[in-house]
Amino acid sequence: MTDIVSPEKRSLMMSRIGPKNTRPEMIVRKGLYSQGFRYRLHVKDLPGKPDIVLPKYRAVIFVNGCFWHGHDCRLFKWPSTRQEFWRNKINRNRQKDIESRAALFAAGWRVGVVWECALKGITRLSVDELIGQLCDWLRGTATFKEIQGTEHDT
Repeated sequence: MTDIVSPEKRSLMMSRIGPKNTRPEMIVRKGLYSQGFRYRLHVKDLPGKPDIVLPKYRAVIFVNGCFWHGHDCRLFKWPSTRQEFWRNKINRNRQKDIESRAALFAAGWRVGVVWECALKGITRLSVDELIGQLCDWLRGTATFKEIQGTEHDT
């Protein structure tokens, strides 16, 4: 499928996507806050600068975009242009995710990952379900929680 915008316009659009305060991140933050959880944001002293840090629970949450982190879901598709550039970039992001997670575990932190597909598209969970899963995890003892969209038959 050909792109509906020029390469220059696409480049400009991609460059304006920021790493902080994304729509999925804001949904998770609002949901946690409404359930009484208090947190810090983007703590630079922690590996990977987690999106949400809950010191009381010794837990961090990353809200990952499926494209930028190369998630194996319906929202991710390898770009057909500049393939080498995108493979290198996305694989670097994946490697940094692994390293950050390992460093956080080694430092005694619990790690949660919420994927964009859990909040977007036909595989999305309800916000209540997603926040419920996060709250249960935070109140529990599991060291890792990953939340992604559900798979539907097409």
